[in-house]
Amino acid sequence: MIFLVTALLLTFIKRLVTRKLPEEDGRKFDTIFSFVKYFVFVVVFFLSLDNLGVDITAMFAASAALLIGVGLALQTLFQDIICGIFVLLDKTVHVNDVIEMDGRVFKVTEINLRTTKGLDIENKVLIIPNHTYLNNTLYNWTQNDKFTRESISVGVAYGSDVSLVKMLLLRAAANTKGIARRPEPLVFFERFGESSMDFKLVFTVTDSFMAIQPKSDLHFEIERLFRENNVTIPFPQRDIHIYNHGFQKGTIPS
Repeated sequence: MIFLVTALLLTFIKRLVTRKLPEEDGRKFDTIFSFVKYFVFVVVFFLSLDNLGVDITAMFAASAALLIGVGLALQTLFQDIICGIFVLLDKTVHVNDVIEMDGRVFKVTEINLRTTKGLDIENKVLIIPNHTYLNNTLYNWTQNDKFTRESISVGVAYGSDVSLVKMLLLRAAANTKGIARRPEPLVFFERFGESSMDFKLVFTVTDSFMAIQPKSDLHFEIERLFRENNVTIPFPQRDIHIYNHGFQKGTIPS
């Protein structure tokens, strides 16, 4: 009867709290509530034993060593759960966010109490323990929006018409699908390099998770426009100097 009343009470509380919550917040509350529910049932179980006259103090004392061993074995599990609660509550990461961590970029598909599931661009599922959020720097590409700023650097041969280069880079961005028209792409003359004049094209992609596709298309378009307008992308150049010291036979240089 005690367990039945506890279950009904927890169900009522869950419905009362989630009734007016948005769908995403409701899912987060369900995940946290499942952990709280198990904890409440454990407490109710021991209180019920105590009311039945069972000496739970002696039980705890007899199993103290076992509990310590289990606690040490499960410390990573508890760390994952606690970190999962923090992730769900502080709203750092949401489902469908694009995340970069440890050099891997993936889209979050599910946030659980112990793990976060993601899908990378190769359609591989990543299962990440939540405690890794504490030990790694996390970049949320879509915290503000799924639009992200990208760039491509390219060098052209000395003697090229820099105004023409700027115009061709902007035209390439305008011709590429997946690149936003607003904010407008920008071209920067970065530096005079060893073998080339270096430019940077800065633009905004409309889907950060698939940014590799418009960037690849943009490279193809830049190459095509440069070839059609005789703009050369030079190879790295190195000067080799060979000195003839004119040593005579039988002499030893000092």
